[in-house]
Amino acid sequence: MVRIFICFTDNIYFYFLGHTVKPTHTKNSRAGFIRRLAAMIYDILVAVAVGMCAAMVMLLTMLLLVENNVLNNQGYEHFSDLIQHSFSYQFILQVWVVLWVLGFFLWFWRNGGQTIGMRAWRLRLFSTNDQPFGYRRAFLRLIFSFGGIGTLLVLIDYKSKQSLQDRIASTEILTLSKEDNHHAAWKGLQD
Repeated sequence: MVRIFICFTDNIYFYFLGHTVKPTHTKNSRAGFIRRLAAMIYDILVAVAVGMCAAMVMLLTMLLLVENNVLNNQGYEHFSDLIQHSFSYQFILQVWVVLWVLGFFLWFWRNGGQTIGMRAWRLRLFSTNDQPFGYRRAFLRLIFSFGGIGTLLVLIDYKSKQSLQDRIASTEILTLSKEDNHHAAWKGLQD
């Protein structure tokens, strides 16, 4: 549950899982395109690594199951031939990898509002309404990002600096100060 409340006294309160944290700097602005792009590049590298690890685990599991005759080898002598020519095994592998990569983004957005790249570039996801930021809204945000293309709207709408996925999911990406991004600032939030 991620919420942001802006008081008329220019105090910004971050409301996360029932705990309120007042940042040390009261003026956090929405993130610009370059900072978002840098965080996306960083996150793509991490997502590729997550996908590679997920694929390795699934391939090893499939190999063991095929070699022990639990799964059908479909007439192929070697497992590598089976993976290269079997649509069903390729499909299972690709769905497995996509689910892990989607899960990476959804879990990090839902549990703390920052992916690893967003943390490195001091960005954080906040809700712009009083609704809790759950997996449904995180998935909605992920779908409408169109692989990052939705972020191009920040270039056109430079005054409000909101991407397509931010507008649809009622979220915003704020740039945090170094103090606010430090793990000590979020102490007690994960209780």
